Amino acid sequence: MENKASSTNKSEVITSIMAIREKSKEKRNALLNATLSLVNNNGFHDAPMSKIAKMAKVSPATIYIYFVNKQDLINQLYLERKQAYTERAFEGYSEVMPVKKAFELIWYNIADYKLKELEESWFLSQCDNTTMIEEKVRQEGLKHLQPLLDLWERGQKEGIIKDVSPYVLYAYAINSLSFLMNMQKRELYQFDKKSLDEAFQAAWDSIRI
Repeated sequence: MENKASSTNKSEVITSIMAIREKSKEKRNALLNATLSLVNNNGFHDAPMSKIAKMAKVSPATIYIYFVNKQDLINQLYLERKQAYTERAFEGYSEVMPVKKAFELIWYNIADYKLKELEESWFLSQCDNTTMIEEKVRQEGLKHLQPLLDLWERGQKEGIIKDVSPYVLYAYAINSLSFLMNMQKRELYQFDKKSLDEAFQAAWDSIRI
């Protein structure tokens, strides 16, 4: 009987711990999502901790259980969204694929992400144009893009990709998508199969030799 009771108690403790962890995860995610929403609508500087806490429906003090300060919150949000973005970008990618085929796969994956994950994409686009993201954190985020940088380097060695900085390649081949997404958001442009294919061809033509 004692062993059975002991086993039951252990099971209840484990269940309780799991419930606490899940609740903790939910609060952290709520804070991240609230921050993303506020930044997208009001900008980085008009997203104080008080507004973040209110939107996440937690007390302001709760924020400091998960994050050191606002900078830490922004940094972690950036890294998590950057990782999700790049995971989608490299779905189905293999290092043995021909350069153009590999780039085409990655480009359309990125376009799919930007079209479906509008809020996350807009947040990352703002992160590219702000000093709010610490440089060491930005460099950490860039590590997730290494497969694309390696692909471009291979393309340069094979005489397929222009021998220019990867920043130039990214600006012409990838950042142009963000501009078009912004135009679509303002209802000045509309993506469909034809326009998406045209955008890819323009991106490829801009970096190929």
